[in-house]
Amino acid sequence: MSRPAAAPLHGPGFSSYAADEVSWLLTDLSDVELEAPVEEREEAIQAGTAHYAESLPVEYQPTEEYLRLFYAALDASADRVARAVGTLTELILAERPSPALVSLARAGTPIGILMRRWAAFAHGHRPPHYTVSIVRGRGIDRTALRYLAEAHDPRQVVFVDGWTGKGAICRELRQALAAVSAEEGLCFDPTLAVLADPGSCTTAYGTRDDFLIPSACLNSTVSGLVSRTVCNDRLIAPEQFHGAKFYPELAAADVSALFLDRISERFPAVAGRVAAEWPELAAADRRPRWSGWRSAEALCSRYGLGDVNLLKPGVGETTRVLLRRVPWRVLVRPDAGAELDHVRRLAAERGVPVDEVPGLPYMCVGLIRPRDATAPAAAGRPGGTA
Repeated sequence: MSRPAAAPLHGPGFSSYAADEVSWLLTDLSDVELEAPVEEREEAIQAGTAHYAESLPVEYQPTEEYLRLFYAALDASADRVARAVGTLTELILAERPSPALVSLARAGTPIGILMRRWAAFAHGHRPPHYTVSIVRGRGIDRTALRYLAEAHDPRQVVFVDGWTGKGAICRELRQALAAVSAEEGLCFDPTLAVLADPGSCTTAYGTRDDFLIPSACLNSTVSGLVSRTVCNDRLIAPEQFHGAKFYPELAAADVSALFLDRISERFPAVAGRVAAEWPELAAADRRPRWSGWRSAEALCSRYGLGDVNLLKPGVGETTRVLLRRVPWRVLVRPDAGAELDHVRRLAAERGVPVDEVPGLPYMCVGLIRPRDATAPAAAGRPGGTA
């Protein structure tokens, strides 16, 4: 098998991350106009005339008040995130002492960097780290997989993401890798490693609690100034990686390094608890129960949503709905406290109703407005501008 002609991208030419932190298996589309108004994208996606990965939403520029909530969330959750990073990394290293970390763009990228930093902190080892694209309904980037198979034993590759919601990406990854194995003989482990698995979708996780991972609060400005990925046949040739854009013009608002450093600084403080806790988790029954998918189906029925893809459970997924889709309403548990301040702030900016729902299995759930909804949509993007 010959290596694909595509080559990885690195910072600072692509992304604000240091070159050794991550190799992006992506095609640079920074010069292409791909952004479209949220309402236009949503209409086309739900009408079936366009795929969500063929264009990009306009990047949300947070208000000062929202940024204050991000910093407060980072301060409050740094230890918890650091513990989850340590626990997850130790689980992975116990099974694969020399893994190749492969993050799913883009939420997985800062998590993969943090796992790499934990491996260096705790074991003096810096695993190679890549980012690849996976697209719901279209699978994982096969050109990237071929590149990885040339560089590493596929059995040593660990796919990384930030969190699970109902488990759609876990399912997409498993199905895509099964097809790659059958058609190309490349046998990758389909287990997805995540910091938080509230949907009970994987065996590799730092916690199954639904909690705020602050990198979910923002878009490119906490992800190396890189957009979400693009899979558009008009722009990407078969031998190329999926695409993404780099936004150096947003450098003044970039908190990507700050997020990584704040979490990494807490590694020494949480190391003792991680050392005590991860062996218990390793010995526990971690089989997926897929409770998140069942909960999503039940909520879809309750709210009259005919498509499960219009329901996004968990703190991270709800935040994404408010940042880049047309939200209909947000459901929150009555006991949810300050951890959801940023969700409430975004909902207020977009005029989205927030309903308290006793017994909700997640901290919160975001509902995307269906095309036939009678309730008014939340127009415009966060911040109140269309």
